[in-house]
Amino acid sequence: MILDAFNLRGKVAIVTGCGTGLGRGMALGLDEAGADIAGVYNNSEPDCAGEITKMGRRFLPIKANLTDLDQIEPLVEQVVEAFGRVDILINNAGIIRRQPALEFTRENWDEVVNLNLRALFFLAQAAAKRFVAQKSGGKIINIASMLSFQGGLLVPSYTASKSGVMGLTRELACEWAAQNINVNAIAPGYMATENTRALQQDPVRSVDIMKRIPAARWGRPSDLAGAVVFLASEAANYIHGYTLAVDGGWLAR
Repeated sequence: MILDAFNLRGKVAIVTGCGTGLGRGMALGLDEAGADIAGVYNNSEPDCAGEITKMGRRFLPIKANLTDLDQIEPLVEQVVEAFGRVDILINNAGIIRRQPALEFTRENWDEVVNLNLRALFFLAQAAAKRFVAQKSGGKIINIASMLSFQGGLLVPSYTASKSGVMGLTRELACEWAAQNINVNAIAPGYMATENTRALQQDPVRSVDIMKRIPAARWGRPSDLAGAVVFLASEAANYIHGYTLAVDGGWLAR
């Protein structure tokens, strides 16, 4: 049955930025599909543990600063020690800084690029090494953005990082596909999360944004659940290097 290909029972997924927003929504989707979850957080401890364990899955919270690259390989090893393996990596952790490009600071540049792109690569590398060692293959899903396709305003480091995520997704797919490692990405549209709170509360920008979304609403974290389960499952075994937009039709306009 084709639906069996979407079943993640027995799989172990690492979800970064699991404490809130999109990470929480994707963790719950993977959980519903059968996966055990290692939820990586920095500031906000995940509150989804109860929902995950209620479904009969295991949940491991891991506090880590992903911009400290020395923490990355031990993080993966901690997951393997707890669960015996790792099968899926959701590279979701990210931040945004808004400032006109003429005034943009080095600090705002480095903070965003170091987490959104640098840490993402080295965590993907650590997970891929584990997949190779296990001889099991695996799934890596990077969280890109509509600004992987567009320029945006007042977010130069975010646009640069997310454009890099899409390009890196393609590059890693080319290198690792033959080893049964699928590397793909999801590009969320305008989602009602903490990252977009300033836009949601802007009386002008929020109206303009809503007018352009064909679905006529902001996205919800739960809207990513189907996409992440698909890309993490055997149903997506022949998909490599693709960035799937989940944007309410924004990019189609």
